[in-house]
Amino acid sequence: MTGKEIRIREADKFPRILACGDSAISVELSDEIDESVSARVIALADDLAENPIDGIDELVPTYRSLMVMYDPEIVRGRMLSGALLQRLSSLIADARPSRQFEIPVVYGGTVGLDLEELAGMKGLSPDALIQMHSSAEYRVYMIGFAPGFAYLGGLPEALHTPRLATPRQRIEAGAVGIGGKQASVNSVAGPSGWRFIGRTPLKLFDPQRLQPFLLKAGDRVRFRPVSESEGADLDRAIAAGENIMGLQP
Repeated sequence: MTGKEIRIREADKFPRILACGDSAISVELSDEIDESVSARVIALADDLAENPIDGIDELVPTYRSLMVMYDPEIVRGRMLSGALLQRLSSLIADARPSRQFEIPVVYGGTVGLDLEELAGMKGLSPDALIQMHSSAEYRVYMIGFAPGFAYLGGLPEALHTPRLATPRQRIEAGAVGIGGKQASVNSVAGPSGWRFIGRTPLKLFDPQRLQPFLLKAGDRVRFRPVSESEGADLDRAIAAGENIMGLQP
């Protein structure tokens, strides 16, 4: 991330605060992606949500930093930076229980258009690739790129695959993808260079819900293979407004 560094305790040490324009700062906790770093980012976000600092408008957890957006008419960036560093000094990243989600996936088909090719690249049968992909537990590291789009860590190393050299112009919402070391589920339709192996009927982004985003940083996800017919039943249930996940309307 670019920006003018406001404060750094020692060269190349963390935490450090970077200015991002005149109404946001980034609290960087590491230069590496690690579950313990993610836990501290989320703990800081939760602490600020539970014990707010006047002037903070929004908190956005990322892989290794927390973006803090604020109203400069209420609090100045330098004062807020000091308050955040002080908050971090006493922060305890306790092991809070994670929300657990099981996401049904119809593997292959017109949306999972890379399944066969990817299996061949890995020397696996499509069924073996599906079993490997669905046997892992994934962690939501951050939401970004598009509304509700979740970046998932925990992809088995054997499935790590570079993104396509030329992105496709449109991939449907619900497409389940692999990009580099990460997994994902498309929250909205749009262009993508990820490789897609299936789709879920679930909506990761629904502006009609009280909580529009299905997932948030720190959640745990498992994928459950379902048949085309079960996927179609879920499509109909969701289109009819049935709350199959028990979510708040």
